[in-house]
Amino acid sequence: MASVVARALVAVDAEKASKQDLELLKKLVMEFKDELDALGVKVDKIDKRVAVLEDGIGGWKIRGIFRFDAKFANDTDNGQYYYNENGLKNDFEKERFRLFLTKQIDENTYFYAQYRTGSNAAGASAERDGRGDLQHMRWSHMYINTKLPYDIDFRVGRFAVDFEDDYGLYIDNDAVFGDYRTDGFRAVKKWNNFKATAIIGRNGAMDFEDGVSENLAGNSMNYVLDLNYTAERWFLGATGYWFQYDGEADIDANVRNYGIYGGFNFTPAIALKGIYYMQEFDDGWGFGNNDDPKAWKAILDVKQEALKFTSLWIEYVNQDNTFAAINDRYSIGGGAYDFVGRNMDFADANGTSKWWFIKAAQQWNDKWGTFIRFANVDYDTDWLDDATEWGLGVTYQYTPAINFELAYDQVDHGDNNVLGSDVAQGKDHVVRFRTTVNF
Repeated sequence: MASVVARALVAVDAEKASKQDLELLKKLVMEFKDELDALGVKVDKIDKRVAVLEDGIGGWKIRGIFRFDAKFANDTDNGQYYYNENGLKNDFEKERFRLFLTKQIDENTYFYAQYRTGSNAAGASAERDGRGDLQHMRWSHMYINTKLPYDIDFRVGRFAVDFEDDYGLYIDNDAVFGDYRTDGFRAVKKWNNFKATAIIGRNGAMDFEDGVSENLAGNSMNYVLDLNYTAERWFLGATGYWFQYDGEADIDANVRNYGIYGGFNFTPAIALKGIYYMQEFDDGWGFGNNDDPKAWKAILDVKQEALKFTSLWIEYVNQDNTFAAINDRYSIGGGAYDFVGRNMDFADANGTSKWWFIKAAQQWNDKWGTFIRFANVDYDTDWLDDATEWGLGVTYQYTPAINFELAYDQVDHGDNNVLGSDVAQGKDHVVRFRTTVNF
């Protein structure tokens, strides 16, 4: 076998061979290295060929995603489906373009960078600059990940902080708290089923919607500690976030957020899970009597294996209106879309909103799928109507890399919102044809 491997090394063209063939050959060389030496095969020749293979296999790798949306909406006077200042009706939009660049530096160290642009991905302005010429291009992630002594996983650079996503606490929307990026350091240590994660950073791209200024997050030191225990059928954990403001303005504007979360798997396909948050805002935020808001959510997650014909996600959220959350949750997808919580900024500061989100997805075979979804929010505010959203769609996996989706979505903000022109009114709908390519 060692002789076969040696002949293969001589014959292979590393520039033309497939990635799979090169990876297989590399594994064979490593496994039969001693036998190759014992047979008297020239080690320097082997090492030179392995170096060529290593350069092709362990070098720079690039992959990406491109998403294009063709959207056709109704023309409303106030509450355009594309949440922008232009009041657009129809739009062809480069919704998302991302490139993922990685390099395995050594056995324990790798580099990761993510480049993004498009309407959803670049944090565009109110006009959603993903249209026309692409703007607001950025390297949103860039870090080195390595192993330190005592098997500590260490990361330095710009990276995402999203523990709700890590523990499966949302789909098809966004986190109640989190899902932001920060520049800093992250250390993770595991002891069997227990895991501790500590983060020190700043420049967090987090939007505190109801605060003195959304820029306070970028002018704050960010400290995070997450403790998690995961067993075969359940998990339990706690997360603490501390944002310590150190900007030039003389504002007492620190933020502390504490979360307790957990879940239990009744079967491999049926789970109940949720999270409870407590926040503390300093006086500089000006929330008056409601400067210690709470939020919690409960989720029933049923996979299609259990119901056979459909999956089912039922989510309920109870959130004080001054809670610092990412308010565009439950949008059909993308930052340029309308969403049920659009009037959240006008809700009574002393109220508590109630949210429902339900989604059922059906995978009929390896090509075809369908989904239906529903969202509702009760702002607990006399001058704001409840908002409701519902939608449905069909997906087709044309090739492993290309997916098509045709969807319809409608949002109803109500007709009795009385705070002025900035408040969304009435019904809004969109028909969307989406093309997604992974490469």
